[in-house]
Order: sequence, then C-alpha cells, then structure tokens
Amino acid sequence: MTAEATGEWHGWRTAAEAALYGPEGFYRRPEGPAGHFRTSVHASPLYASAVARLLCRVDEALGRPASLDLVDMAAGRGELVTRVLAALPAEVAARTRACAVEIADRPETLDHRIEWLPRPPKRITGLLFANEWLDNVPLDVAEVDSAGVPREVLVRADGTERLGEPVAGAQAQWLARWWPLGDAQGARAEIGLPRDEAWAAACATLDRGLAVAVDYAHTAHARPPFGTLTGFREGRETAPVPDGSCDITAHVALDACALPGAHLLSQRDALRTLGITGARPPLELASTRPAEYVRALASAGEAAELTATGGLGDFVWLLQPVGIPNVLAH
Repeated sequence: MTAEATGEWHGWRTAAEAALYGPEGFYRRPEGPAGHFRTSVHASPLYASAVARLLCRVDEALGRPASLDLVDMAAGRGELVTRVLAALPAEVAARTRACAVEIADRPETLDHRIEWLPRPPKRITGLLFANEWLDNVPLDVAEVDSAGVPREVLVRADGTERLGEPVAGAQAQWLARWWPLGDAQGARAEIGLPRDEAWAAACATLDRGLAVAVDYAHTAHARPPFGTLTGFREGRETAPVPDGSCDITAHVALDACALPGAHLLSQRDALRTLGITGARPPLELASTRPAEYVRALASAGEAAELTATGGLGDFVWLLQPVGIPNVLAH
C-alpha cells in the first residue's frame, strides 16, 4: 500500500474490503487462511464427516435428487469440500456436484470433481455451507461520542482511528433494531447490515435445501459493549490493521442475519446431533484391542475440541431450510 493511501481515512467496511480482498489482500496470499488461524475444518476430519452426514440428511429430505449440490462458501483452499466428498457414501458422492466458492486462485492439486467459483451458483438443490464466512464480510463500526451520538469510526491503513459523521439512514435503523448503543461514551458496535444482505443473497441461490452459516456470534440479549473487531496473523490475535498483513474479523450478529424459518444452535449441539460426542472409548478396549483403543481415544480428543465450551463448541450454527424441514431437529 502506498504512503499516500496510508494517510487516507476510510470507514472500516471500505478499508477491510481492500485489505482482505483487494489485488494484494490477505485472502489472496498463497498460504491461505490456514497459515494464520485454525478453524474447525483444520482441527479434525471429524468436522467434515459431520458435514457429510448433514448433507446425507438434506439428501433424504429432498428425496434423493439425481443431482445434489454441495456449496462450500469461503472455501479457503478447498479443505472442507475435499474432505466432505471423501466422507460421503459412494452412492451419494456419485450424485454430488461440489462447488468451492473463493476469490483466490484454484489450487493446482484440487480434486477435479470440485468446481471453483468466485460466487455461488444459482438454482442450488442441496447444502450451502458457510464456515467462518460471515465474520469476514466487511462492515462499518460505530462508536458513541462524548455527546452520546453514535458516529462512524474511520481508520487509516496503519490502524489509527478517529470518529467521523453520525451514523444515519439504513445503518442507524439497523443499530436501533439490532444493537442499540445507548449514550455511554466509547460504546462500540459493528453494523451488521452488509452481513444480513450477504446471507440473504446466499440463501436466495437455493431452490430447495439447507443453508448453514457457522461463526462466533452474539445475539441481542448479550451484545459485547465494545464490539469484537480484531485481527489474526500467524496464529495469534493482533490489532486489526487494514494493510493486508492480517485477517480482520468480528463476531456475527447471527440473529439479525436469520430469515423466517431459521434455527440457531451451538456447534456443540449441532455436532452431537450429527454423532460427534467426544465420548471416551471403554477402557476394556485398551487390553482387548489396543490399536483400536488408541485410534478411538484420538478421535474422542478431536471431538472434544470441536465441542469444547469456551472454544470451538461455542460457535453458533444458523440453519436456514428452504423447502425442507429442519434436518437437525432433536
């Protein structure tokens, strides 16, 4: 980024859009997201197995169509969609049209069966799965000034901030509806309207099936008083600096994104419904079949990480059925 650009002030949405998705943005770097932070996808292949089971439930609810869509939003380097295809029963895999949606270039070694697209296809019949996508949809930030007025936060490429104009129009309406700030100086909120719109557009690509968004999230009864905007670089949380050197993310107001008929549940509950429990294998297996016991113990440890309180288990799943019942109903 040029020295001239470094001195310019922008809203956080504009600044993050360029820093993450511009020509030299963070998400176009060759190492991909896995080089900087660990998601459920990277934590264990059990996660992909659970998504494969979810796709099979969607397939049943759809009546086993001749062509079954699997769309992986913000696919990184295609890790999840590759593992899901491998975990599917052969008969289901043979009917599955797999698509990875990502702005970066297609990895050279990616399975030839997977389409690589910059945006989701239209007329989807199947499952659209968005793991940690919405938290990287850029948005503006508001902060209450000394007079009790919410103002847009402006930022330079070096991360320096100042307050801009009062929040107005549709953004002010969103704040009033979903994240009222009150008049305490310094209170902050991330204005989630772009995420609501992005999710609605993704769901609109489904003819029938299920859309799922998985993210760290908050709901109206427990909004964080100072927001959650942060950065990640090389596995560590860092200050959010919109210069392309780090990820810029904020937790998602998933209750605002939810469309009619949606369901919210924790990753812990979602994965347990899909058979990922973290239960330890019986101890007697250690003496009768020790190799099997070691494998089962390792799998239980991975499942425990995926469902852990205070960790990955606290992710929230937003399930949006389209033309089918809720396939994760208890």
